[in-house]
Amino acid sequence: MSTDASADLTYRRVLLKLSGEALLGTDRDFGIDETVLRTYAKEVKKAVDLGAEIAIVIGGGNIFRGVQNAMKGMTRAHADYMGMLATMINGMALQDALEQVGLQTRLQSSIKMEEIAEPFIRRRAMRHLEKGRVVIFGAGTGNPYFTTDTAAALRGLEIDADVILKGTRVDGVFTADPEKEDDAKRFRTIHGKEVIRRGLKVMDMTAFTLCQESSMSILVFNMGLPGNLRRVLTGESVGTRIHWNDSEAVAEHAGA
Repeated sequence: MSTDASADLTYRRVLLKLSGEALLGTDRDFGIDETVLRTYAKEVKKAVDLGAEIAIVIGGGNIFRGVQNAMKGMTRAHADYMGMLATMINGMALQDALEQVGLQTRLQSSIKMEEIAEPFIRRRAMRHLEKGRVVIFGAGTGNPYFTTDTAAALRGLEIDADVILKGTRVDGVFTADPEKEDDAKRFRTIHGKEVIRRGLKVMDMTAFTLCQESSMSILVFNMGLPGNLRRVLTGESVGTRIHWNDSEAVAEHAGA
């Protein structure tokens, strides 16, 4: 790994959270859009070439959503385990796409699946990252009642990530849903407590609380725009950075 390249990075080791729904693309109701998958792979390749260490958690909502199916009568625990398997399908698809662009990868699972994935072992995952491999964490936390947002926060803290990146299809955190409200304003930075006060949908509360307790920043950005991941890593003003710094929050209010 080039130390010259990584010297220019604002964030060197990151946990990238991707939604399963994003893999649907624009014209699917189910499954994986190969174009989206290839786009993500190319973006991650650019980031690794800069010297970044990338770990990824991906959801499974394009295949199966545990909470929604539990509401239809299936027990929540059973539905959540099925959702974990959906994340492994997405993880395997992403792994293949990454390897097709020349990256070395490791897929780790919170549930034993020796034939297709390593078990999650914190020190092994960190060693893979140090060697320039992209590590994909599948099967959530391995426990029902926890979302992949919580898995992202947990794994990000465990591997000592510099930041949690949440790749979405919008440009950050807004005052309202930008896909429904034309006059919605994007926050460049915002304190986590303000996110909670305003009821903004960023992560579930369990994940958010984990980040708060460890002062882990979250950066929400549009993963679908080419070059955005590189811009985030090099410190450009992309997306919205959620922080836990009270003095910075005072400055934000003063500039509002």
